[in-house]
Amino acid sequence: MSAAVILAAVLGGGFLLIARRIFSRRKALRSLSYPASLMRGKTVIVTGANCGIGKATAAELLKLQARVIMACRDRQRAEEAAQDIKNQAGANQGEVVIKHLDLASLQSVRSFCEEVIREEPRIDVLINNAGLYQCPYSRTEEGYEMQLGVNHLGHFLLTNLLLDLLKQSAPSRIVMVSSKLYKYGSINFEDLNSEQNYNKSFCYSQSKLANLLFTRELAHRLDGTGVTVNALTPGIVRTRLGRHINIPLLIKPLFLLVSWLFFKSPLEGAQTPLYLACSPEVEGVSGKCFTNCEEEQLLSKATDDNTAKRLWDLSENMVGLRR
Repeated sequence: MSAAVILAAVLGGGFLLIARRIFSRRKALRSLSYPASLMRGKTVIVTGANCGIGKATAAELLKLQARVIMACRDRQRAEEAAQDIKNQAGANQGEVVIKHLDLASLQSVRSFCEEVIREEPRIDVLINNAGLYQCPYSRTEEGYEMQLGVNHLGHFLLTNLLLDLLKQSAPSRIVMVSSKLYKYGSINFEDLNSEQNYNKSFCYSQSKLANLLFTRELAHRLDGTGVTVNALTPGIVRTRLGRHINIPLLIKPLFLLVSWLFFKSPLEGAQTPLYLACSPEVEGVSGKCFTNCEEEQLLSKATDDNTAKRLWDLSENMVGLRR
């Protein structure tokens, strides 16, 4: 390889690196356009708030003077994250509260909701952010496939149990973090729990499609209550979500470089959930999906009302809401 080619590659890589960092910084500053006291007096629940998009969202809400309830499975990691975001938030910040929530246990979800209802006079925003991505086959405490259980069923029960408090706090908002990978999934009603076959990528896509269908059906049911619900697809973000993906050792340095250059940072990934949680631009908007703070057109599989209703009824049975 000639010296000219090597030099061009180095210079090109350097240019991409500089452009990426400048562009990232400009996008990350968008949250600073919100008034500093926009969320003062408001209480926001963020699931999975100890890392990734959830942590970045919680940090920005804290800067906007919200009372942020970090709903996390690992209390030690949540405490470390809480201290970190408090250190970054500055003098005029809101309040951080840590509460234990394990979405892989419906009993934990019920206990969390009982505690919130008992201790919190209002909930202004619920951000269903926590999730698992392509994990090895395992089951929740109640025996459900883990990705379906955590990504969909846990949040389904959580949201339903908090609906009365959200209605009392209206106008209030529910934000559901989905993924563009919903496009590769379908709702396998014949084997929803993956007992006959487990494909980890399909199960993730199925759970993210379920998030969108849940959002659609819930929006219909909440019409006229003052509670809105919207979903979002954050794009590819540098988080721990992909920790179960095995990358060959020789390729890992290149993958890390590519992710640093081209993937969104957690702060960038947090811009759309933050937008849906507090922006006046989406006040009263419900049943939609957003990406990069703009409405996204979904495939028909994510807007099928019959499928959404069927999934809702089945989910109610699975989490014990239907008597």
